[in-house]
Amino acid sequence: MSAAIEIAAVSKIYDGGVRALDAVAVNIRPGEFFSLLGPSGCGKTTTLRMIAGFDSPSAGEIRLDGADITHVPAHKRDMAMVFQNYALFPHRTVAENVAFGLRMRKIDKATIAAKVKAALAMVELGGLENRRPAQLSGGQQQRVALARAIVISPRVLLCDEPLGALDKKLRQQMQFELKQLQKTLGLTLVFVTHDQEEALAMSDRIAVMNAGRIEQIGTPVEIYDQPRTRFVADFIGDTNIFRGQRVTLDNGVGIAAGNGLVLALADTVAAAEGEVLSVALRPEKISVSPAEVADAKRTGMSVRGTVESTNFLGGAVLYRIALESGQHVLAQQPNSGAGPLHAPGQTVTLDWRPADLVILED
Repeated sequence: MSAAIEIAAVSKIYDGGVRALDAVAVNIRPGEFFSLLGPSGCGKTTTLRMIAGFDSPSAGEIRLDGADITHVPAHKRDMAMVFQNYALFPHRTVAENVAFGLRMRKIDKATIAAKVKAALAMVELGGLENRRPAQLSGGQQQRVALARAIVISPRVLLCDEPLGALDKKLRQQMQFELKQLQKTLGLTLVFVTHDQEEALAMSDRIAVMNAGRIEQIGTPVEIYDQPRTRFVADFIGDTNIFRGQRVTLDNGVGIAAGNGLVLALADTVAAAEGEVLSVALRPEKISVSPAEVADAKRTGMSVRGTVESTNFLGGAVLYRIALESGQHVLAQQPNSGAGPLHAPGQTVTLDWRPADLVILED
């Protein structure tokens, strides 16, 4: 599939030698919901501004449908942008705000009226045309900003933390609505966020950024289940990371993680004897049982530990457990309601499959 947006080895160096982007390269597919995810200062908003034309790269190229737009002005790129603060005109009505881009394009009044009505219907704001932004809720203002963006039928929709100012419940509702709107319109959408759950829930693919570089690009499942680097494993959700030397076991290979703790690895691990490895294990991959459960009934890896804390999360329970070897791990269990929670101070047995350990790049 050809790329709608090609970011080819783009770097950005500001005055003083500050490198905001370092040879960023990514292809965004037509009709894709693509997220740029990372902590503050990682370069995700700078990348979005490069795509929009608000800033120029120090090196590299940006292409739209194969055409070089690196130095094309923002207003000629046929893109629309939605900001976190909505950027609505407070003195204009909802209809006037939505119509702004069409008026700038000198569209006739009858066409503008029809397009504004259709856009407001798409975001479920029909009947609010004459209200002003101050008379709307945060969610309604965000919908106006979306309507203003989609009414011009852009080739690409750019969103810079557009849901960051909303409360959790409204944010989740708007996540669903934005995703549905994007699919309905077939838009190529580039979405900037620092919220891992938001990116996982909405995206077709995600680029995880760190210090001006892309650490990994993949689907939400790939990013979560197969993190490539320690940064990605740490940044996306909770994880347990062990580090040690690769060793040969009686029935396969493993990692000697210190203080007598040896973890079995999948047989497919390609590493030399003695090579230092880092591995990640997600908390929900660990099964927690009372220590008295017979080891004979177990399969995979099994270790003992003591519960240090129990955090009830509603649909799940998160345990912090000190292993006999001294390491601390997080283990998350679904809240089945079938029995009492493991209490702090209780000795437990932890089980997981060797295949659940993911080898990380250093």
